[in-house]
Amino acid sequence: MKTLSEEEKRIILLKGTEAPFSGKYNDFYEKGIYLCKQCGSKLYKSEDKFKSGCGWPSFDDEISGAVKRILDKDGVRTEIVCSNCNAHLGHVFEGEGFTEKNIRHCVNSISLEFVKG
Repeated sequence: MKTLSEEEKRIILLKGTEAPFSGKYNDFYEKGIYLCKQCGSKLYKSEDKFKSGCGWPSFDDEISGAVKRILDKDGVRTEIVCSNCNAHLGHVFEGEGFTEKNIRHCVNSISLEFVKG
């Protein structure tokens, strides 16, 4: 596990949210793999990333088995966490029609690391 900054702890461990349009991966579209910032597990492929306009990186698929879904404490939304270390990633939404898969993983940039590939 990596040592996290205070802001990374606030989001990854305490389930916070970074400000919209502030994350370094919001408008970032290089080819590669997105990893969990805390443990380094592979989470998302760049080809599954799309521009949703929501202010956070959006993906319409995850690497198989990489992400767990948990009903949020608000009882409405579905939280997504790293399957390996339970790091908070963001939330998943269905039925919005952004892509053919009709799903959007709305992920905090600060929860991710990117590796070109």
